[in-house]
Amino acid sequence: MQKLLEKEIDMTKILVVCLGNICRSPLAEGILQSRLPNHFTVDSAGTISMHEGCHPDQRAIKIGQRYGVDISLQQSRPIVAADFQEYDHIYCMDISVYQKVQSLAGNDAERRKVKLFLEEAGYTKGHNEVPDPYWGTLADFDEVYHLLVDASDKIAEKFRTESQK
Repeated sequence: MQKLLEKEIDMTKILVVCLGNICRSPLAEGILQSRLPNHFTVDSAGTISMHEGCHPDQRAIKIGQRYGVDISLQQSRPIVAADFQEYDHIYCMDISVYQKVQSLAGNDAERRKVKLFLEEAGYTKGHNEVPDPYWGTLADFDEVYHLLVDASDKIAEKFRTESQK
């Protein structure tokens, strides 16, 4: 019976992307997944493969755990061409990541899936990039966490509103 119900509900697949897939996008994946219904799946990737196979930065794991979001088992991976067919929405953490992902898209339909995470949440230009905390302190990771929570709440609400139409 559960399998029948799952087949009746179309899965919505979201990919969040940052540079190395060890700080911002793993946190965004964990936070956004926790705010969406079960028929949504969220994954993350990076535009570089330098950290491929690595777990998130320990500071990101620590901040997530502080607020009840466990990202410790995630593993970094680079975005690949197949992601453009696999995912319905691709959200980027900053403009340079957005530009790189746009350049990897094979056609206009794939490019239309790519948006800035904060713009999707309603943030305006000039305030549309999630800062990279990698070179910062634990406090920087905490600040990014709260920004991602606010944006994730807005994105989740947007999906709930759209599904009621």
